Amino acid sequence: MALVTRRDQDGLAIISLNRPDTLNALSPNMFVELRQHVNNIAADTDNIGCVILRGEGRSFSAGNDLKAIQAGERAPSAHFQAETLDAIEQLPQPVIAAVQGHCYTGSLELALSCDLMIAGDSAKFADTHGKWGMSPTWGMSQRLPRRIGLLAAKEMMFSGRVIGGEEAAAIGLANRCVPDDDLLDAAIEMAQTFLANSWFTLRTDKMLVNGGLQHTLADGLAFERENSPGAGPDMAERLAGFSKG
Repeated sequence: MALVTRRDQDGLAIISLNRPDTLNALSPNMFVELRQHVNNIAADTDNIGCVILRGEGRSFSAGNDLKAIQAGERAPSAHFQAETLDAIEQLPQPVIAAVQGHCYTGSLELALSCDLMIAGDSAKFADTHGKWGMSPTWGMSQRLPRRIGLLAAKEMMFSGRVIGGEEAAAIGLANRCVPDDDLLDAAIEMAQTFLANSWFTLRTDKMLVNGGLQHTLADGLAFERENSPGAGPDMAERLAGFSKG
C-alpha cells in the first residue's frame, strides 16, 4: 500500500498522507514517498498549477512516527525530512494544506510548509516538542512566528497547548475553518479560484513573495523589480479574451 497517494484533476494535484490506521504518523518511509511526489510536481508546471496536501481518515497527521524510528526506519539523510518541507515550500505551485483532526508538532511543521491552510472544525494544532524534551529541526521556530506573529508563536511553543480550527483561523494560522465534511471541497474550491488565473502569475507571485520575505522592505522592493519576469506567455490571449467579452 502506498504511504502517500496522488490524484490529479484539471491542473490540481491532491497529495494524501495514507496511513489512517496510525493517524498518518510521519514515518521516514512516508517522507521518501512524499518527496518523490513533490519532486515530480515541481518538474510538471505545464500540467499542475496548484497542490492540495491532506490526510486520509480522521487526522491530517499525529506527528513524527517515533515508533517507526525506534523500530529502525531511517531517512536517506540526516535532514531529509526538513529538506522535504523546504521542497514543499519551494514548489513553484501554490500549496494548500487541508487539515482535520490531529496536526501536532512535526505535522504542524509540515502544514506550515504549505502556502495556505483550510482547517476542519475538528482540527487540533499543537507544538509538543516541550512535552517530550525535544527541540525543533523541521522549521517550527522560523515558520510559525512568520505565520502567526512572534507573541502567538512563542505562546504556542512554550505552552504546548492545543488550539482548534476556529482559533487557528482567528490567529492567522489557517485561512478559514469549515465543517469537516466540507474540508476537501473547500480546498478544491480555493484551488479552482487560483487555477482560473494565469499559472505563470501564480508561480511568479509565490516566488516574489517568498523571496522578498528574506529581505528588508527596501531590499525586498528591489528584489521584486530585479526578479519580476514581466508579462507571461498567456497575457496576450487573456487580454484578447477580455476585449471580446
